[in-house]
Amino acid sequence: MSKRVLITAGASGIGLATARAFVAQGDKVHIADINAEAVAEVVASDDNITGTVADVSKPEDIARIFADLDEALGGLDTLINNAGVAGPTAPTEDTDPDAFDAVIDVNLRGTFRVTQHAIPLLKANDDGGAIVTMSSVGGKFGYPNRIAYSTTKFGLVGFAQTLARELGKFGITSNSVQPGAINGPRLQGVFQGRADLAGTSLEEENANALANQSIQSFTEPEEVAALILFLTGPNGRHISGQAISIDGDSYKAS
Repeated sequence: MSKRVLITAGASGIGLATARAFVAQGDKVHIADINAEAVAEVVASDDNITGTVADVSKPEDIARIFADLDEALGGLDTLINNAGVAGPTAPTEDTDPDAFDAVIDVNLRGTFRVTQHAIPLLKANDDGGAIVTMSSVGGKFGYPNRIAYSTTKFGLVGFAQTLARELGKFGITSNSVQPGAINGPRLQGVFQGRADLAGTSLEEENANALANQSIQSFTEPEEVAALILFLTGPNGRHISGQAISIDGDSYKAS
């Protein structure tokens, strides 16, 4: 049976790979993303994907997401909480409090508000539903110089586990996924920020990150998408309340 799926930050990276994977198995997807050009391009590329340009840190934008979702899909079976920002790279004592708050606004408050809107729609389904919330290897280990990011990603693990306990009686599963270093431009941007802070090169930071994991390559977005499809599919109906790593067996946050 075709599912109706909402993916925040669905116009690039893991979000887009996940949208494509759902569509490939016959599902309908609505994406929300802050990048208007990317949303337009993705929606134009596939009749099974609709979209809303939105910033999840703004309640009025979230209301618009769900108005558009209702018009496009008429309900919801699966929520993928993928929206998040990396935030500043700096020691805690030097981190701008406003920059810290901006990460909280997207990664925690935005995810909370989106999920609040989604829960009544998921409860309305006879077959329950599924929620996957994107944490990070930064929500598994302490992450020096990334205090805002790590704080939110640890918080999202507890968020997902709490939802699992609250929503299980309605047949709704809730899990968090903890990717490590994901191959792509965003990863290189993070590494460049670290290189600038440490006075190293981008190449050195790539090598340092790979030295931190037993699998000597970065994870591809499509691999994370495949994990999400499993968790939200028929074989994942009894997996809930879990924080599942897909990080090449990382030994620390990189």
